[in-house]
Formats: sequence, structure tokens, C-alpha cells
Amino acid sequence: MSDLLERLRGRGWRMTAQRRVVAEVLNGDHVHLTADEVLARATDRLPEISRATVYNTLGELVSLGEVLEVATDGRAKRYDPNAHRPHQHLICSDCGAIRDVHPTGDPLSALSAAERFGFTVSAVEMTYRGRCPECARA
Repeated sequence: MSDLLERLRGRGWRMTAQRRVVAEVLNGDHVHLTADEVLARATDRLPEISRATVYNTLGELVSLGEVLEVATDGRAKRYDPNAHRPHQHLICSDCGAIRDVHPTGDPLSALSAAERFGFTVSAVEMTYRGRCPECARA
């Protein structure tokens, strides 16, 4: 059983067959699927699942804070189930592949007090961009 499924059960989220399939499809450490990719994989497991159900379920999971919605440079939004472990993303600028990365150190230390402009910073989001090994070989 995935960590996402365990978290959802712990919250008392009503686990229908359709919701379970969407949660199972999102299981994994480096999962960053588009809604259409989630739909395709969910349909393989449960052919009667509808597009609306998948999209609505993804919206609910994002609203609950159990899945992150990741937008990258005008590409389709992707859904990341790694919502409870702080991390950043490494994105291939060619194919759009995404990997979770966990840099060490405090990213706020790179931002001086003067550069904070009086803001009380509560979170930092960094994105690393480059080319994945497959695109670099091409």
C-alpha cells in the first residue's frame, strides 16, 4: 500500500474504487504525471473510470494538500504525491522529465535580510533545470 493511500485513510477520506485507483497510479518517489497520464493509467486498471472523476479526484487531492500541482514552463501541470517531504525539482528543459531532489543546507541563508524586503519568508521553491541523460545523448 502506498504512502498516499495510508495518508488518505488516516484522514478518513472516502475510498471509492475510482479514488483508490487514482491514488495507486500516483504511488512512487519520482512520480510527476500529467492529468492525462493519470487518466490513461487509471483506465488501464479500471476501464469504466471517467475523465471527470480523475480530474475531480486530482483537484481534491491538491486541495487536501496530499498531492502537489507542479507547473513547468507552459507545459501541462503535473501531480506530485511527495507532498509531505520538503524537496525541490530537477527538470529536463528538453523533454520535461522531473525528478525530486533534496539539496542540503538552508536555502534562506543565500537570501540576505536586505533582499527579503521585510518579508517573513515561510517557504522556498527552487527549480533546477538541465538536460536529462536521454536528451543529452540525442
